[in-house]
Parts: sequence; C-alpha cells; structure tokens
Amino acid sequence: MSSTPRFLQGAYRFTGTGLEKPVAVEGLESYTVPDGSRAQPVYFRGGNSAPEMVSVVLLRDGVPMRWFPIGAAGATHVPLRIVEDVEAPSTLELHVAAPDGLTGTIVVDLGLVEV
Repeated sequence: MSSTPRFLQGAYRFTGTGLEKPVAVEGLESYTVPDGSRAQPVYFRGGNSAPEMVSVVLLRDGVPMRWFPIGAAGATHVPLRIVEDVEAPSTLELHVAAPDGLTGTIVVDLGLVEV
C-alpha cells in the first residue's frame, strides 16, 4: 500500500474571540481527503507567541475533532500514532481558540498520511 505525506503547516497571526469560540486561521489552507483515499493524522506540533494559553482545534467537516492546548509562549508536540482514519471526502481545518482580543502568532505543523 502506497502512502503520501500531507501537511498543514506555517506561522500565522491571530486575534482571539474567546476560548470557547475557535476561528479559522487566516491564510492556512484546509485539506480535503481525495476520493478513493483516506487520511491518518500522525502528529501535531505547535507553538504560541502569546502571553496566554491558546488552543489549536482540528476540525473535520466543521466539527471539532481534537483540541491541542499550547501554553503561554510555549510549544507542544502530540504524537497521534494514526489513531483514526479520516475518510473521503472529509475536509480537515485548523482553527485557533484564544482569549477575546488576545493577539499573537501560532506556528502549526499537522502531519498526515494519505493512503
């Protein structure tokens, strides 16, 4: 079985709207699993420049799938070890949840394997 690595990654500015109100990360592309394939999340790495905790939220078809909290001016690495399959034509997106008005930059790297 062949597989192809896919990534959602980069550094992005954000302005929080509340920890309970995740918003899309402006400029970060979404990923749609192609027909006939499935995707498996392998890891998430993230960094946060803000002086307060934020969470990066992985959404599948607009519904929160995983929350990755990142401490104030901190970083996190979460090995997912291919916990589940994401079937086609699901779309994955990363949103950020941060205290209202908080600004900063997040660095995200979500690694997937497309099989």
